[in-house]
This record gives sequence, structure tokens and C-alpha cells, in this order.
Amino acid sequence: MNEVHALPAYQRPYYALLLRRLQEPRRFLQVVAGPRQVGKTTLVHQVLAAWPGPVVYASADEPTLKGPAWVATQWERARAHLATAEEVVLVLDEVQKAIGWAESVKRLWDEDTRAGRPVKVVLLGSAPLLMQQGLSESLAGRFEVLYLPHWSYAEMRDAFGYTLEDYLYYGGYPGAAVLRGDPQRFMRYVRDSLIETTLSRDVLLLRRIEKPALLRRLFELGCHYSGQVLSYTKMLGQLQEAGNTTTLAHYLELLGAAGLLVGLFKYAGQVHRRRSSSPKWLVPNTALLTAVIGLMPEEVQAEPSWKGRLMETAVGAHLVNGAWEGGYQVYYWRERQYEVDFVVQAGRTLTAIEVKSGRHSERRSGLEAFQQRFRPDRALVVGAGGVPLEEFLERSPLVWVGRR
Repeated sequence: MNEVHALPAYQRPYYALLLRRLQEPRRFLQVVAGPRQVGKTTLVHQVLAAWPGPVVYASADEPTLKGPAWVATQWERARAHLATAEEVVLVLDEVQKAIGWAESVKRLWDEDTRAGRPVKVVLLGSAPLLMQQGLSESLAGRFEVLYLPHWSYAEMRDAFGYTLEDYLYYGGYPGAAVLRGDPQRFMRYVRDSLIETTLSRDVLLLRRIEKPALLRRLFELGCHYSGQVLSYTKMLGQLQEAGNTTTLAHYLELLGAAGLLVGLFKYAGQVHRRRSSSPKWLVPNTALLTAVIGLMPEEVQAEPSWKGRLMETAVGAHLVNGAWEGGYQVYYWRERQYEVDFVVQAGRTLTAIEVKSGRHSERRSGLEAFQQRFRPDRALVVGAGGVPLEEFLERSPLVWVGRR
């Protein structure tokens, strides 16, 4: 049996979803995925604490090398419980660190399927890139994903008492909540424990990166330009590293999979034209922006432009982090002097969103120009003169984009 100690009282909404899936008849492997330090293991332990039957929990995150034999051993431990129980849950944490894990899981899962053995399986991994590769190559059709994004404002408020100002500066990392009020220590923690660990263990070690220095500089520069549109060509000019636009696009894709930096495409109404645009750079957690730039809270209060940058990044991150659950796509739009910060395509529903911090009195014309050209189903202003930022962030993005 699995022993769980001192679990947090706060439960993310995904807790109920995973518990409900495990209570259903055995159908799919459950894959819990997401960026580092968003509470994947904690959430699974919370679910296991509520599970009435036997549980086998094992982690491959140990110094000794794990392989197919390790996976098979844990599976046999789970099967042994079926002698006295109707069903059992097997959890394999950091499974991507076990050599040949995907092939082993496929073989054992298929054996149980043929034999009718009710072994329910949950897989976790802190390296989304390698997890995705193993799932797509070996386990197609056998799994469903529960994606845990960065924490929202409402979650940080309810769990840790964050104010809106706290969230804009300290972002959505629950592990960093205890450092609120100590900006220097907070920034060191985010840079050393989160960013560096993700880059060195989840990206550089799991993919062949020809220019690791270029990848790091791209991430740093992307943080500086979060919420802004900048072409790959101009990015290369500032990186001072040998490379090309294809390499940058590939590295941006890897950073996006790791939950560090995304690039939004320009909305053009035609799928084949979107990827040819300059990306709008966006970090999915404002903590990444403040920590990398070294921005102090007093600087945010003294300089309205920084407050505006954090506001726009927070709105964009809220939309991007809800895209898995909502099944929608997030873009931006710009044409000559006109610009719309975010455009969300949710099925046949089109939503245009403009963020106003009071800095740009002329930006409303961009929203009006977009409405005339594309006829969106809804157009929202967030901030000054529109939906208050706190109200926008505390509600699910599905509410604003027509999914709920």
C-alpha cells in the first residue's frame, strides 16, 4: 500500500477528474502531464488517499538505472493484489527515466487487457518531451492525458491568499508561495530550481540540441519580449549566436513543450498562413518574466509600462493555460497600425480580446478594425474601461471564449 503524509488541503479541479476516471471501468492508461512544479505528484497522492482499494506507487527518480525489468516488477506487485482485491491502481512516477519504459508498459497493459485483469495505471513524468515521444510511438490509442497547467490566479488566491498584485509579480508556482515578500530569494529559486532544472534535465538532456547556448539565450530574450511581437530574424540579430530561423522555431517548440515559453501565431482566417507570421512571445507564468528580468516589485509600481507588460502576459497565460481543457487555439492579430492582443478560435466561435492598462488610448481602434474584417462572435476589453483584470483572471477562460 502507498503511504501519504501531510498532503495539502487544497485540491486543484483536476483532482476530481482523475479520481472520476479511476472509478470508471478500466479503459485507458491515465497520463498526468504538465510543466515542472505544478503539483502533478501531489495531485496523484491526493487521489490515492481517497482511493478505497490497494495502490502500488513507484518512482524511477532514483540514482540506480531503471529499465524494463523495473517496470515489470512494479506491474507484478500490482497484479499480486488482485488475489484479494477486485481492482488495483499502479502509479509509475518519473516513468520516462526508465529505459524502454513505453514498450514495457505497452506489453504489460496489453497482457492485462487480454486477460481481463483490472490493473488501472497512472503514468507521471516531469519531462513532457520524452513522455510525448514514448506515448506517440508505442502507446497510441491506449491512453488519455490529464494536463496540469500553471496555477491560475483563483487557485493561488484560494490556496495561498494571493492578491492580484501578488499573482502578477510572483506568478503561479505553488512551491514559491512561501517566498512571497522576499523578491531576491524568490527570483533565485525560480531561476535555479525551476528554469535551470527544466532546461538542463527536460530539454538539453532529452533532445539533441546543437546550440544549447542559443536555446538558453532564446528563452531569456523571449522573457524580455513577453507580450510582444518580434520576428525570428530580429531575434537572431539580438541573440548574437550563429543560427537560423528554422532552428529558433524548433527551439521555441521545445520550450513550449516544457512550459517555459510559447509563440503565438498571427490570426489570418486561413490555417496555412498562420505559421508564416512573426510570433508573439509569451511566458505561460509571470514568475518567469519577473525572475529572468530581475524585476523588483517597486519597479512594477513605479513604471506603468511594466505593469502593462505583466497584465498582458497574465491574460495571455490565462488563455494559453486553459487551451488544453477548452480545446481552443490562441493567436494574435496585427495589421499596419492596428493590433489585437489575443484572438481565440474555439470551434466556430471567434473571440477577440484587447488588454488595456491605460497606456494605449488608441488601441481600441485595433479591436474595431478586427471586428470589421473578421466579424468575431465576441470582443472583450480587459482592464481599463472593460472587464476588470481580477474578474477576468478569477474565472475560467472557458467562460470568456464561449466554451462554458
